[in-house]
Amino acid sequence: MRSFIIPTLMAVLTATVAVAAPPTPPVEIVKPNIPVDKYTPGRDLVTALDRIVTPNGVQECFIATLGGARQYVSVRGSDRRNPILLYIHGGPASVELPLSWSFQRPWEDYFTVVEWDQRAAGKSFELNDPKKIAPTLTPDRYRDDAIELIELLRARYGKDKIFVLGHSWGSTVGLSVAIKRPDLLYAYIGMGQAIDFRQNETASYRLVLEQAERAGNAEAVKELKALAPYPGPGALDYNKTGVERKWSVHFGGLAAGRDESDFYLHLGRLSPEYGEADRKAWDASSAFTMGILWSKLINVSFEDMHRLQVPIILFLGRHDTTTPPEIASDWLARLKAPEKKIVWFDNSAHLPMIEEPGKTLQALITRVRPLAGEEERANDR
Repeated sequence: MRSFIIPTLMAVLTATVAVAAPPTPPVEIVKPNIPVDKYTPGRDLVTALDRIVTPNGVQECFIATLGGARQYVSVRGSDRRNPILLYIHGGPASVELPLSWSFQRPWEDYFTVVEWDQRAAGKSFELNDPKKIAPTLTPDRYRDDAIELIELLRARYGKDKIFVLGHSWGSTVGLSVAIKRPDLLYAYIGMGQAIDFRQNETASYRLVLEQAERAGNAEAVKELKALAPYPGPGALDYNKTGVERKWSVHFGGLAAGRDESDFYLHLGRLSPEYGEADRKAWDASSAFTMGILWSKLINVSFEDMHRLQVPIILFLGRHDTTTPPEIASDWLARLKAPEKKIVWFDNSAHLPMIEEPGKTLQALITRVRPLAGEEERANDR
């Protein structure tokens, strides 16, 4: 989740290994066209390594129309009998698809993993007229896009239910889906779960300022205190958030023990599905979407939501100051749900899938996949 983390930062997957049943509703199958550039040799290696070759595997990209907007979707898995896991990226507009090659391949032995560039994000940005799509950028529209996509996936791959994993901003979309359409889900997984935006920004600012003061970083203290009051009354200020996130990243609130984010954000240079033009669209979509949507999020809150009709599992990093985990853990303690769990990542901040990839995989296999019942045994048949 690039923009929600820090707004100032801005193939193989093309091949269908096994032919799917005719889609309902129809989708447009596409093949990413990645021009040759200086990253091509490395990208070719990643592409070859990540290719799905199992007889019952699935590896395809398509464009679906969701809520009247054309949106890019990637589907990968070693066995199409496995349950579907829809990854809802953060941001807004911080797509995970160009980065997912670095951590997702092991997941694909146990799930059919769907990466989706949300409306006005990443590859979806240039599929629609920005002027027409700008008025549609609301939290409810993202939720309903996700629901439409889930219905499409169910029809296309013959599934009754799926798993949804929402990361950061995507956790607000995913949790909203779980509230509105619990019948579609085996369970909801929240990673870096956001519960209340105003509370989140207040806690994040306090924690980062405390870190700056403990470190004796005069520059950080000066810049952070100049934001006060933060987030302040009214709408969220995109520019103020950019300053706060800069120092949150510096003090390890994005990735524990690291003072920068390039190691993560630059993974897209080797992505089998993202070329230079796609990365530029990613940056443009981030600035565009954050400029419209960020100010609208201050009143988004799940604090008054006390019951959920599906199992919920939270993946929380101990060192996260982007979405401070105590807010979500306190909320979960008050929530009533068929099943609820927290998996703590003691060596992570906001990116457990990157910081502790083995533990993330283990949690998905042991805590999540069994909730699909018979489907979780697909690999054993």
